[in-house]
Amino acid sequence: MLTVDEAFRKFKSRLELNDKEQKNASARHTEVRDYLATKFAVERSFLTGSYARHTKTKPLKDIDIFFVLKESEKHYRSKAPSEVVNAFYNALVEKYGASAVRKQARSVNVDFGVVIDAEDNTDYRVVSVDVVPAFAEGDNYEIPDTDTGKWIKTNPEIHARKAVAAHQAYSSEWKGLVRMVKYWNNNARHGEKPVKPSFLIEVMALECLYGGWQGRFDYEIQGFFSTLADRIFDEWPDPAGLGPAISNGMDDARKRRAHDLLKQASREASIAIDHARQGRNGEALKAWRALFGPRFPLS
Repeated sequence: MLTVDEAFRKFKSRLELNDKEQKNASARHTEVRDYLATKFAVERSFLTGSYARHTKTKPLKDIDIFFVLKESEKHYRSKAPSEVVNAFYNALVEKYGASAVRKQARSVNVDFGVVIDAEDNTDYRVVSVDVVPAFAEGDNYEIPDTDTGKWIKTNPEIHARKAVAAHQAYSSEWKGLVRMVKYWNNNARHGEKPVKPSFLIEVMALECLYGGWQGRFDYEIQGFFSTLADRIFDEWPDPAGLGPAISNGMDDARKRRAHDLLKQASREASIAIDHARQGRNGEALKAWRALFGPRFPLS
C-alpha cells in the first residue's frame, strides 16, 4: 500500500502535463493562433495564464492565448470593449460554430467538445482555450473588460516571474501545492467553483504559503486550506499592480460560501492526518481521495 507521502507525490505527478497533453495543447493553440492571424492584424500571440506558469491543473481547460494586435487594429481601442470581444467571437464562430464558442468578460472561450470521463481523463486532449484580445501599452498590456465597460491593464509576464520566485523559495513544491488546491476547487461535488477565478488561489498562495517547505504534503495542504479560509475575505490586488483586485470577482455571498467550503476541506484534511497518525493508512488515503477527487491515488 502507498504511504501518504507516496500517494501525494503520485497525485502531484498526475496533475502535471505529460508529453501527449503538451503535444495536443501545442497543436490546438497553434491552430487557433494561425486562424486568427488571418482575421486580425496580430503583432504577436503567446500563451499566458496558469498553463504558461505551470500551475494549470487537470482536466486541461481554458488555456489562455494572448493576441497582441497591431497598430492598424487600434480603432478597437477607442470603442467599447465589447466591440473587439464581439469581433473575435464572430471570427471564431465562423470556424468552430456558435455552439462551441462563448463570450466572456475579457476573452472568448472555444470548447473543442472533448468529453471528460468519471476519472477526469480527456484522452490527453485539451478541453478548451480562452482567446484574449490585447494591445501593448509600453511594457504592459490593455485588455477588454465587458463587465465594467473599460480597458484594463495587465502584465502576465510579471505574474509568471512571481510564480517562479515563489516556487523556488518553496523548494520547488509551490506549484504542485497550488495545482492540488485548484484541482480541489474544480471538484464536481462543489457545483460551482468555491474560489473564482481560480487565479485567486494562486495570488493568495503568494502570501499564504510562507515559511518554506516543511517536508510534509499533508500538513502543508491542511494549513493551506485553513489559511485560505481565514483570508478569503481580504482584498487581493493584481500581483502586477496594474489591474483591478483579483478578489473583485467574488461578492460577499460567494466569499462566505468559499470560506465554509475551505474550512470544511481543512477539517477533512485534519481527519485524514489523524487516520495516518493512528496507523490507519488505508483510511487516510480514502479520506484524501474523498477530499480531492478521482486523481488522488489509493494504490
